Amino acid sequence: MSLNSARVESLKDNINRPTRVISYPKKADGKPVYTSEFFGDHVFNLQQIAKALPKPAYASFLKQMRGRQALDRATADAIAHAVRIWAMDRGATHFTHWFQPQTGTTAEKHDAFLSLKSTFTAAGEEVTAIDAFSGSQLLQAEPDASSFPSGGMRTTFEARGYTVWDTTSPMFIQDGPHGTYVLYIPSVFISYNGDALDEKTVLLRSTEQISKSCCELLSLIESVPVGAQPRTSHVFTTLGTEQEYFLIDRSLYSLRPDLKTTGRTLIGNLPPKHQQLDDHYFGRVPSKVMATMSEAELELFRLGVPVKTRHNEVAPQQFELAPIFEEASLAVDHNLLTMDVLSKVAHKNKLKVLYHEKPFKGVNGSGKHCNWSLSTDHGENLLDPTVKPETNYRFLLILVAVLHAVQQHGALLRTSISSASNEHRLGACEAPPSILSIFLGQHLNEVLDSIEESRPIRNFSVPEIQTVKLGGTVLDVKVASLPSIARDLTDRNRTSPFAFTGNKFEFRAVGSKQSPSFPVTILNAAVSSALQDVSAALRDQMGDKPFLSDADKLAVIKKFIGMTKNIRFEGDGYSDAWVEEAERRGLPNIRSCPEAFEQLLVPAHTSMLTKLGIFSNTELTSRYFIMNERYAKDLLVEANTMRAMLAQQILPAAFEYRGVLAKSVQLLSSIEGEAQCPELEALKALTPVTKDLQAAIVGLDKAVEKMLAIHDDAVVEAKTASEFIIPAMRDARTAADHLEILTADKFYPIPRYSELLWF
Repeated sequence: MSLNSARVESLKDNINRPTRVISYPKKADGKPVYTSEFFGDHVFNLQQIAKALPKPAYASFLKQMRGRQALDRATADAIAHAVRIWAMDRGATHFTHWFQPQTGTTAEKHDAFLSLKSTFTAAGEEVTAIDAFSGSQLLQAEPDASSFPSGGMRTTFEARGYTVWDTTSPMFIQDGPHGTYVLYIPSVFISYNGDALDEKTVLLRSTEQISKSCCELLSLIESVPVGAQPRTSHVFTTLGTEQEYFLIDRSLYSLRPDLKTTGRTLIGNLPPKHQQLDDHYFGRVPSKVMATMSEAELELFRLGVPVKTRHNEVAPQQFELAPIFEEASLAVDHNLLTMDVLSKVAHKNKLKVLYHEKPFKGVNGSGKHCNWSLSTDHGENLLDPTVKPETNYRFLLILVAVLHAVQQHGALLRTSISSASNEHRLGACEAPPSILSIFLGQHLNEVLDSIEESRPIRNFSVPEIQTVKLGGTVLDVKVASLPSIARDLTDRNRTSPFAFTGNKFEFRAVGSKQSPSFPVTILNAAVSSALQDVSAALRDQMGDKPFLSDADKLAVIKKFIGMTKNIRFEGDGYSDAWVEEAERRGLPNIRSCPEAFEQLLVPAHTSMLTKLGIFSNTELTSRYFIMNERYAKDLLVEANTMRAMLAQQILPAAFEYRGVLAKSVQLLSSIEGEAQCPELEALKALTPVTKDLQAAIVGLDKAVEKMLAIHDDAVVEAKTASEFIIPAMRDARTAADHLEILTADKFYPIPRYSELLWF
């Protein structure tokens, strides 16, 4: 079967394939089981541990979770025994330490509960099969550390590494083969020397550090006497990750080598209709997609993942799933679990999930909007402005600390979202620019300006506003049958990479494919450092006084408002005018990944991260090399994939079509004359473009040769890839896309956008 006939068969299969049907749980009487009743069924949570352990052992475990004491062997053995029984009763045969190496995904190695026990008798050794799982097996395992990215921290002859159970994230079971299950143990991954080789260790460090810094500030402004117990003893980083993705037919996906190898289309033109009518956003979800979403949600609910929202996104075949907010490290685990479950369920439905930030040129790419906030152990959201933010000094101090963090370390935040895939999306029509700025909204900006200028807040009088309600307003839409509509104090700015959205900040620049761990780690670190600066200013303002007055707090707030004015921007972040304005303000505009990676080694950023104990110098240097190496390899893979497609598929198709046209011209011109032969014009148009593509392939080969000539220098490789491979691929795509337009569909070997983007 030729490839173009394979396209036809794939399209037929897509049309004729029945939708997979999955039934939600039902009670014995046939009534549906409420989601809340089976939520977390596959999770070994604190309630399960409390049932399994004696009260003293459970209390000891809680102290360990909160970092107040080490976990003793007896408690570990008791938990291991309890979780094994719980998991095996549900069909589990294996367990695995589930961790997050610096590959952008998760890793796991399965071990069976089955063990052998030897008993020596007079007759000799008797071997008995038993099921066993010890506390030591629960606490840690030993994967090969040299086989994961380490940036030089591990070599082949220094292979030992450890995965260690993260007790703050609950264990769970997931489907295994043939109706069995596997017990998953969320873990960190460290080297033999204790260096972080993963994304989670540094995230946990950052959440501990921001809690300390925030509690220090709160103790100052809450006027806690010396030696007294502070009102707030812990602050949690909360996170909600909106996950955007594309879903396409798997059979068509299998005919695109670029999608299979790189996650994005390296060639291809937009169909006549794509997203220009704005009719896909929030439209009716296609039945095949709804079936996939529903099945994935069923699995995620059982895994304790609180998925809340599903809808169509802007581009055709693009969708979004969003959860309820959770503590940050758990939210990251759940986001990675969501991506994994969605991929597996899509496979069952003969669909393919694309998490690449820009799988299709010309339509919106995908992001992972990280909604970030801070919450006390009393459940208070520290970024809630309340009814009168102008007198809520706690909120204002936290707010200016966040402004200060982005002002000081915005370039480092840009590093945290930098990758070869996200580089295609940043600054495009649907994504935030690579310039980090903060949107606060009209009301909060007026609050800060009034404090800085020592004047009353201006009244935002709008004719249609009826009354003030909860700090916002009520709108009259002049339809008597409609209820009053609550209007927020602040509009939303989708062009801002870091926007305040009511009681949280939305870090919109994070890429859809990447783990949220590193961006949130850097954000936590930057805010933690800024909180320490604000606390130092408060202590200076307090001097010898026993407590801070409101005037003292206001003075510090005013100081930081003045220091951070340049980072606040309310306008269109996509406009060229903003690029010029940002340059005048002195805000960095980091356009390439290699330039962004260098920020890890800038002394101001390095000293902040190491001083807080979130990274060591060794860990930072290794991450710098890992990011450069990953970037260079990604581009090299893309270049080689593109070269193979062009030489083995696109050019042969053009040659075949040219041959058919040439025969037609030869035959028909002898009958009608060349002047009356339209095939000749088609042939003339096709020939120069075919030559352009051949020349572009030569250029691509030269760029790859430059890369291959470099040995053992990831930094130089990354810069070479950015300088030579990207423009060579751009030139090759221009010629290939032009050739696609001119080549008859009968001869075109791979699925076009018009087939991929519509079911």
